[in-house]
Amino acid sequence: FHFDKEKLGQAEKTELDAHFENLMSRADCTKNWTEKIYRQTEILLQPNPSARIEEFLYEKLDRKAPSRITNGELLGQYMQDAAKEFGPGTPYGSTLIEVGECERRLGAAEREFLQTSAISFLTPLRNFLEGDWRTISKERRLLENLRLDLDACKTRLKKAKVAEAKAAMAPDFHETRPRNYVLSASASAAEHELRVAQTEFDRQAEVTRLLLEGISSTHVNHLRCLHEFVEAQAAYYKRCHHHMQELQKELGRLPNAFALNSTHPVATAGSASEGVSSPVETDTLKIEEVQAPATGTRKAKVLYDYDAADSSELSLLADELITVYTVPGMDSDWLVGERGNQKGKVPVTYLELLS
Repeated sequence: FHFDKEKLGQAEKTELDAHFENLMSRADCTKNWTEKIYRQTEILLQPNPSARIEEFLYEKLDRKAPSRITNGELLGQYMQDAAKEFGPGTPYGSTLIEVGECERRLGAAEREFLQTSAISFLTPLRNFLEGDWRTISKERRLLENLRLDLDACKTRLKKAKVAEAKAAMAPDFHETRPRNYVLSASASAAEHELRVAQTEFDRQAEVTRLLLEGISSTHVNHLRCLHEFVEAQAAYYKRCHHHMQELQKELGRLPNAFALNSTHPVATAGSASEGVSSPVETDTLKIEEVQAPATGTRKAKVLYDYDAADSSELSLLADELITVYTVPGMDSDWLVGERGNQKGKVPVTYLELLS
């Protein structure tokens, strides 16, 4: 009722000061962006909407969600199971075992990252939205209702005073005393209601103001949580990078993993003494005699450092550019690399081929 009268212009509106309005605007902005960041972080950590709904239901039922295996762990398990079928002693089987173990480690690192991020970042944001913000909204609604009551009291007092002034301008000599007495009593009651309404409004405005000023503390808290989220991400990607580097090294050491021709066993003194099987037979292909083809050479960027296993290979430094090409009889996992006057075999997995 009060709100309708204000909308129709029959009641004056009590304005809040500029500082208070700024506090409310800042609080609304904080709520809106916190909600967007929270929702998108949820999607980042768990892209599967069905899984998010399941976790939400478990949370509402106050039950712990069952532990979910990550996609990386599942892939790793499949690879290792396949290796048992293909034969763990074969080049493909032994490689599947190593890659599968790496995928399981990556999956475990991902699960730990998800758990850490949920605790250190998602939970504080959700606590604000479901706790502090609900309290602020409740107190703001109460303040608005009290403001409408205050406006109505102001309007009643104004009408009572206008009626009293009109009566004073045109007195009725036979009924002056009783009419003035009633009008004065009406104005007095309206003034009392206004004082009570003003007191209640001022008290509620102060409570609401203190809650709104607490948004600054919310920003400080969320800033700390954001730093923790970044640390968790950095630690996760660092672990992933470490696991992948270890996998690259392990694949480079696997015996016969890149053997070109199993019908011609490698029997050079150099490779035998180092326990490394050369991917290209030195008795059929001597690196120093290999010539670059007229066409078919490409530039390649080195992704990781690589230490040559023997004199037929070329050591590499990450980020350098080399010329590469293939020659008949070479394993597809290796190329011939040239850097100036230096030449040697290089593993394809350590390169990014450029067009």
